[in-house]
Amino acid sequence: MSQQYQTPGTPRIISPTPTPTESHRDSYFAPITRSATAKRHNSPSPISEDPESDSPSSDSSLEKRARSRSRSPKTQAKRQKEAAASKASQLTKKPPDGAVSEANGHLSPSSATSTDSSYWRSISRSPSPLGLIPIHRHWRSFVHRHEIPRKALHVSIGFFTLHLYTRGTSAASIHPWLLGALIPIASADYARHTFPAFNRFYIRVLGALMRESEVDGYNGVIWYLLGAWTVLRFYPKDVGVMSVLLLSWCDTAASTFGRLWGRYTPRLRREKSLAGSTAAAVVGAITAVVFWGWAVPTYGRGDEGFMFKGQLGLPKAVKDAIGLKEAQGVVGGWVALGIVSLCSGLIASASEVVDLFGWDDNVTIPVLSGLGLWGFFKVFG
Repeated sequence: MSQQYQTPGTPRIISPTPTPTESHRDSYFAPITRSATAKRHNSPSPISEDPESDSPSSDSSLEKRARSRSRSPKTQAKRQKEAAASKASQLTKKPPDGAVSEANGHLSPSSATSTDSSYWRSISRSPSPLGLIPIHRHWRSFVHRHEIPRKALHVSIGFFTLHLYTRGTSAASIHPWLLGALIPIASADYARHTFPAFNRFYIRVLGALMRESEVDGYNGVIWYLLGAWTVLRFYPKDVGVMSVLLLSWCDTAASTFGRLWGRYTPRLRREKSLAGSTAAAVVGAITAVVFWGWAVPTYGRGDEGFMFKGQLGLPKAVKDAIGLKEAQGVVGGWVALGIVSLCSGLIASASEVVDLFGWDDNVTIPVLSGLGLWGFFKVFG
């Protein structure tokens, strides 16, 4: 009975011209009339928020999923901070034609070859910008970053000075040679700023010993010779020799350790950190022990006119004020050497930090170190 009166299925009404939507339907939901079809054609289609929904290879199941997070580990706060820092570090520079252009904050070899090379001196003295000297581009780590050839020459002057002392060479016979070398080197440096062809040849030959900030300025060798000549010419022999040794070894130690660990220590002034100053003080104390504790007793002579003769004492006015006798208030031996070594390290560190009228530190370090040692020995020697 149920099979005889079974309800027939609802017939499907198909329009004469089926729409693309109808042709792609996989299953039947409801009858579609011509009026409904016209209404679909007249109504605008919704805009998809998924940019990948229009792709023919997109999957409906994947579109329903939430979009994955960016693979970059940086958060939005870090991105905003870095964007603000990069915007603040953008530099402006005036080209030769008078137009003002903005730089992107990066040091590039192409921009470093600008005719206005003095612009780079306002950024940094050490390390200097890359691109002005060809050998610095080819040996970036060995020559540009660590300055191995320059530091080797810097340190070797100290060993050469100590070798001359052990041979009994007097300071009066050395400073004329320094002055004789200073004149032609300074003249050559002046000539390279006058003749561009000679400047290119000069940089090609001696570029490994130069900083790129010295391209538009005078070579550091000139100031090195001037500082060494000054202390050996006007200071007593032990003070002059010690000043050259402090220049040679303490300055190199301060530069090396300052670049390695200066970022982790407080900054004393521009380009000077506590790490570099501490290294200069330690090396200065060791240098004083080597010179006055080993070189002078082994190779020195009694008629050299040294300011430090193995003893330190309080000034007479201080003794009278505190009621000490003439023989009291005097120390000698290793105690006096330890005090002198400690003071030498502090003096070397202070002279390395001080900025004296913007002069080159190859002049200020030996002159100020010698002046500090001379004053110390004048009071306590």
